[in-house]
Amino acid sequence: MSEQSLGTLEETALIIVLMKDQSYGVEIVQIYERHMEQSISLPAIHIVLKRLQKKGLVKSSFGESTPERGGKRKRYYQGTPYGYRVIAEIQERRNQMWSLVPKNSFHYGLL
Repeated sequence: MSEQSLGTLEETALIIVLMKDQSYGVEIVQIYERHMEQSISLPAIHIVLKRLQKKGLVKSSFGESTPERGGKRKRYYQGTPYGYRVIAEIQERRNQMWSLVPKNSFHYGLL
């Protein structure tokens, strides 16, 4: 088992990064907002991505500069094999916990 623990936002951002071969900040914000149905700022996503990179769960590289961006290059993020393993372990632990919830819990207003 991995020793990594992730906050909800870190977990969500990692899943988004793993959805594609590579993603950049604005794209990650758009996917987050579409799937989570709430807004998030680009700086907040950048902070989370830096944390994930520091933990070895994602890596980044720069793309080519473009005139549309005033010569600035986009930073692209990719999940690492370790990042995929960590998120798969989190999913497995959650599935195990959900399997312990009685199927009739919704009858009692618990779910």
